[in-house]
Amino acid sequence: MNYKEKWDMESIFPGGSGSEAFQKRLSEVRDSITAFSHELDNWELDEHSNDFTSLKGILQNYEKISNALGEMGSFANGLVSADVTDQKAMQNLNAVANLRKDLSSQNIILNKKISALTEDQFSKLLEEDFFKPMHFPLEEIRQKEKDLLSTQEETIINHLSLDGLQGWNNMYNQLVASIQIPVTEDNETVYYSAGQFENKMKSEENPKHREKLLKTWEETWKKKADLFSTTLNHLSGFRLNDYELHDYKDYMKVPLDYNRMEEETLDTMWDTITKNKAPFKKYFERKAQLIGVDQLGWLDVTASVDVGDYTNKRYTYNEAATFIIDNFKSFSPKMAEMAHRAFEEQWIEAEDRPGKRPGGYCSNLPESKQSRIFMTFAGSTSNVSTLAHELGHAFHSYVLRDLPLFNQRYAMNVAETASTFAELVVSNATIENARSNAEKINLLDEKIARSATFMMNIHARYIFERNLYNERQQGTVDSNRLQELMEEAQKEAYQDALRSYHPMFWATKLHFHITGVPFYNFPYTFGYFFSLGIYNRFLEDETLLEDDYIALLRDTASMTTEDLAEKHLNVDLRKPDFWQEALDSVHKDIEEFLELTESYV
Repeated sequence: MNYKEKWDMESIFPGGSGSEAFQKRLSEVRDSITAFSHELDNWELDEHSNDFTSLKGILQNYEKISNALGEMGSFANGLVSADVTDQKAMQNLNAVANLRKDLSSQNIILNKKISALTEDQFSKLLEEDFFKPMHFPLEEIRQKEKDLLSTQEETIINHLSLDGLQGWNNMYNQLVASIQIPVTEDNETVYYSAGQFENKMKSEENPKHREKLLKTWEETWKKKADLFSTTLNHLSGFRLNDYELHDYKDYMKVPLDYNRMEEETLDTMWDTITKNKAPFKKYFERKAQLIGVDQLGWLDVTASVDVGDYTNKRYTYNEAATFIIDNFKSFSPKMAEMAHRAFEEQWIEAEDRPGKRPGGYCSNLPESKQSRIFMTFAGSTSNVSTLAHELGHAFHSYVLRDLPLFNQRYAMNVAETASTFAELVVSNATIENARSNAEKINLLDEKIARSATFMMNIHARYIFERNLYNERQQGTVDSNRLQELMEEAQKEAYQDALRSYHPMFWATKLHFHITGVPFYNFPYTFGYFFSLGIYNRFLEDETLLEDDYIALLRDTASMTTEDLAEKHLNVDLRKPDFWQEALDSVHKDIEEFLELTESYV
C-alpha cells in the first residue's frame, strides 16, 4: 500500500486558508451563537416546573455549535501547523478563537442556569432519557459553579483571555516560526526549521555530534530567551491573576480539577516514582558504556544503542503504517481498523519539509467523526512511536463519537492513557518478535528510555512548573532564572545522573506555553503508568478483551479518575500498590536489558 504523507484538508473545507466554505461556516456559526444567546436569555424555569423541553433544545444547539467550532478550529490550526508562514490560516484560527470566546461567555450563563435548578428539579431532570447519560458532567457543572464569580465578571475574564492568554500563545508560536538554524551540509549552508532541526538532533547517532547539535540548539533559542521569558511570564501571570480573582488558595486546584483527580493521587504517583528511580543508575551506566561515553548527556538518554551486527532501523512511512496496523491488530482489531482508515483516508500530516511547526498532536473533527494527526516523519523508531501515540488519541475519540458532547470531554490525564497504551502495544510486540539479541537490546532500550522520559524528563517539567509558579507569585522571572530553575529541576529529576542538561527546555518545549490546560505535563506520566498498569492487567487476565478496554475509554469523561480506576480495574490510585505494579514491569525491562548487554561491555 502506498500511503500519502500529506493529510487531506480539502474534504473538510476546500480551498485551504482561502476557503470560501470556511468563511461561510464562520458566518453561519456567528449567527448561530447570536440565536443561541437569545434562546438562552429567554429560558427561565421556575422552581415548580419540571418541563425540560427547552433545556434539551438548548443543549442540542450548544452541541452543534461546539462541534462546528471544533471542526473549524482543527482545520485552521492544522493549516498553521503545516505552514507556519500561512498568515491567512492564523487569521482564521483567531476568528475561531473569537467565536469560542463568545460561546464560552454563553456557556457561563448556561452553567449558572443549570446550577440554579433545585435539587428536586435536578433529580427529575436525570430521570429523562436525554439527560440521564449526562449525570456526571451535569453534576460537575453544578459543583464547579460554587467557584465561579458573577456572570459579568466571568465574561470579562473570558473576553480578556483572548488577548491576555491566547495572544501570548500566538506570540510564542510566531517566535518559534522565526527560528532558522544554519547547518553546513556538503559545503553548503542549509537552514532548518525548529521541527526539522529537532528531528535531526534526536536522530544523530554520534554522541559527540549530538552534543554539538544540542549546543547549537541551546544557543539558537538563547538569542530569543528574553522574548520567550516574556511569553511564559505573561501566560503564568494571567493564570495566577485569574486564580486570585477566584480566591483559589493553590494554583494546583485548576489543573487537578481539570484532570478530575485528587492531589493525593498525584502525590502518590510522584512519590512512588521517585522511590523507584535507583535502577536507572545501572541502566544509564550500561548505556553509556554501549555508546562509548563516560556518562550520558541529555540527548544520550533517548539515543539508540547499536550492538553486534544490528544497526538502528529506519522506516519508510509505508513500512511504519503497516508495522503499526499489524501490531494494533494483535491486541485490538477495532484499533487496527481505525488506524488503517486513518492512513487510507489521509488523516495524517507526516511529510518532512521546511515550514512546519515542531512536535506532534492529534486533533478531533467532531462533525466529520474523524481526526487529524500532525507530526514530521523522518523514519526513526521514535517517529514510529509518535505516530502510534497519536493514533491512540484518534482511537479514543473514535470510540466516543456516538456519546453526548459532555460525555466526550475527557481530561488530559486519561487522554494520554489511550495514546501511551497504543505505544505499548507496538513496542511490546516488536520486542517479542525480535529476530536477534541485538535487535531485542535496541528495542528494550527504546522502551526503557521512554519510561525514563515519563519518570524523569516529565518529572523535571513538573518540578520546574511548581518552582516557576512559586516564584511568579512574587513577580516576573527573568530568562536567566528560568534557565537556572530548569537545570535545577532536571538535576533533581534525573538524580544528577547526567553530564549535560538542557537549560533552555522551558522555551523549546511547546507544552509550557499551551493555553488550554495549565500544567500540561504531569498528565503524560499519569497516562503512561496508568496505561502500563492496564496493559499488564490485560496480559495477566485472559478474560479481559478489547471491549473491556473500550468500555474504560468510553467512561473517561463520565467519572473521576479515581472512580474510573476503581470501576474498571478495582484499584485505589491514592495508594502506591497500582503504581508500584506498573513500575515493577519497568524494573524487569531494565534487568533484562542488563542481562542481554553483559557480553557487549
